[in-house]
Amino acid sequence: MALIEFTDTGLYCPQGNFYIDPWRGVERALITHAHSDHARWGSRFYLAHHDSIPILKARLGSLQYQGIAWGEPLHINGVEVTYFPAGHVIGSSQIRLCYKGETWVFTGDYKTENDGISGAWEPIACDNFITESTFGLPIYQWQPQHVLFSDIQNWVIQNQAQQISSILVAYSLGKAQRVLKALEPLRVKVWMHGAIWAMHEALCQGLPNYFGRNMQVDRVTAQTPKEALKGAVVIAPPSADGTPWMKRFAPYETGVCSGWMQVRGNIRRRNADKGFAMSDHCDWPSLLQAVKATGASKVFVTHGFQAAFSRYLNEQGIWSAEVVTQYGSEEATTANTDETT
Repeated sequence: MALIEFTDTGLYCPQGNFYIDPWRGVERALITHAHSDHARWGSRFYLAHHDSIPILKARLGSLQYQGIAWGEPLHINGVEVTYFPAGHVIGSSQIRLCYKGETWVFTGDYKTENDGISGAWEPIACDNFITESTFGLPIYQWQPQHVLFSDIQNWVIQNQAQQISSILVAYSLGKAQRVLKALEPLRVKVWMHGAIWAMHEALCQGLPNYFGRNMQVDRVTAQTPKEALKGAVVIAPPSADGTPWMKRFAPYETGVCSGWMQVRGNIRRRNADKGFAMSDHCDWPSLLQAVKATGASKVFVTHGFQAAFSRYLNEQGIWSAEVVTQYGSEEATTANTDETT
């Protein structure tokens, strides 16, 4: 009996009698991070990293949560469970299971570059490694974060010089915080759409050390004077892009923050003025680096370009198989059901 079984409800550990990131309600759910495809309502008990708890409360409501620190072993029915940083978004974790000499690691979603706010990813030695492959093609190779942040800053500065508003389109959990971090050195006031503001408030209230609490941030409301928004710097969700809500910032330019902006054609299709290839997922070299660093003898590949990535691993002599899940990416669609206008 394998330590993790792939079922219609999600990843199940029969020895421990719990699920990891289930897509249906279960008795006990171990959660890697708070994105809606991995943390769903309906379970009785949730275990997640401490930093994920305020986000889960904001998204799922008042349920039974237990926080856990990274590197702190917890035994559930004889199975040793340990959370490690995944580097994806704030609170995101890899989960390691150990039982009678067998070791599995499930990454959830992850990136190997340390963004300074999500915890630094670290390789975990294991026998079986379950990895995402959202950007599992060689075309996807990210610039270092300092280069990306510099591009964002220069774009904002150029717009400000022409009294043009800069609207940065980013998802509320993950990219919005990285965009805010990129803007920090500019010491400008940052305006937020309601969906971005709600997540910002949850982080400010739930995490005493959240950097964003020390920045000049305000929410855009119907009462916000139009004069205050001239030349504004704004973070908005994809659901607001192209809607009448944007008109109050005219003249403005939009900068879409997404890994899909690596492909120039996507910038045109999104009708964006600027595309920033910002992703909270591994690029192709990072995926390969992560797989090799674990030393795993078996690699299971989930959502994304899993067929291509799994095939490549097998060609390189690394046993690999595709796994069908209901996980997707918050980057995989042009609208996110978590976002509200």
